[in-house]
Amino acid sequence: MRRRSLLFGLCGLPLLAAAVEGDPMPSVMWDFHHKRLLNGEPFVFDPRVKLSVPPFAEDARQVPVEVDARALPGRFERLLLWAELNPIAHVLTLYPGPQLEPLLAVRIRIQQATPIRAALRGSDGLWHVGSAWIDAAGGGCTAPSVVRAQPGWEERLGQVHGRRYERGANSRLRLSVSHPMDNGLVGGIPEFYLDHAELRGSEGELLARLDLFPAVSENPTFTFEVRGHPHTQLWLHDNNGNEFKAGL
Repeated sequence: MRRRSLLFGLCGLPLLAAAVEGDPMPSVMWDFHHKRLLNGEPFVFDPRVKLSVPPFAEDARQVPVEVDARALPGRFERLLLWAELNPIAHVLTLYPGPQLEPLLAVRIRIQQATPIRAALRGSDGLWHVGSAWIDAAGGGCTAPSVVRAQPGWEERLGQVHGRRYERGANSRLRLSVSHPMDNGLVGGIPEFYLDHAELRGSEGELLARLDLFPAVSENPTFTFEVRGHPHTQLWLHDNNGNEFKAGL
């Protein structure tokens, strides 16, 4: 019993050593993602960056995540979202225009129970990091695509469905895009995913630009909030060179 207790204690040491002070979701992968995604820049774990996720992923291929940082003062330059223990961790990077509110919702894939992180970089270069934990049975990144099993999915490729809802002085935009978002982890199916998106105003002004990665769910959905009630256009590009446009 003493040997077994000692063994468990030693096995736990790397996890404890890797924990970062103040991290609400201690993870052995934090240092790796801090260096790779945030370039090792200064950060603070900030409860004003709120992540809303379900406590358990009933469908690990379609996990809703909402980031709400409207409590943060000032403007932000960039927003990164990632699932810490995913084989493809990086979900997206958002570059906001001046009319975009710091609010974003998206559906993602997760492979196992994992911390979810959202980091917003302020104009002072400090990253404000929000964290959440989601439990899961797993397999969302390696499960076969449901889209490809549906007849005629190629004809619907790139179709955009969405609406604009007035929220006082702002507009809430909810969008869904038909695309398999293949991540290359399913045997015999290469990567085929949306890699860039732009939300533009009626005069072509940039409201938001996104770099997307295969951790985004198939048939992805997005929610944005913009100041005012502008007519908007969505431009999309995938890694096979296809381009799609839609107006709201």
